[in-house]
Amino acid sequence: MTTNSIRRIHDGIVGAVIAGGTALGFYVDPMWLLVPGVLGVVLVQSGLTGFCPLYFVLNRTCGADASCGHEAHPAK
Repeated sequence: MTTNSIRRIHDGIVGAVIAGGTALGFYVDPMWLLVPGVLGVVLVQSGLTGFCPLYFVLNRTCGADASCGHEAHPAK
């Protein structure tokens, strides 16, 4: 898995969490707005320290020699 692929997965997850939290905050309960707020704080922390918890998890599960948890099936 390339670095670009992991970055695309990261951006997709972050975007989905922000959009989902904002939609839930608008339609369900304003307390859901804490989700994108906390994610924003984590993004600022990541920019300052260089440590991103999501990249940590993705690198553990989808490393260069891994296939994101999917086993390769041999051709028959």
